[in-house]
Amino acid sequence: MSAQGPSTSQQKPQTSKDTATVPQFSIPTSQPQSKYSQLLAVIEELGKDIRPTYSGNKMSAERLKRSIIHARILVRECIVETEKAANNVTVTNV
Repeated sequence: MSAQGPSTSQQKPQTSKDTATVPQFSIPTSQPQSKYSQLLAVIEELGKDIRPTYSGNKMSAERLKRSIIHARILVRECIVETEKAANNVTVTNV
């Protein structure tokens, strides 16, 4: 028996139950996203915190509160963008 431990040929292949999973987070891209795209991403993240919040997870509850505040801000910004676009269309058509 060698002092280096088991060789790689004796190790069994890892299965999904043997490996840990890492939570997926959205990574900001270098390209600016539209407010609408950002809002959709925040809404998607909101869904991930709802069930743990019902279970009493305080960290999820705080993250959910912050996400709701962020979503409200983005909704306001989307409305402003939409109104500006509508005004531009109206001005060019007149």
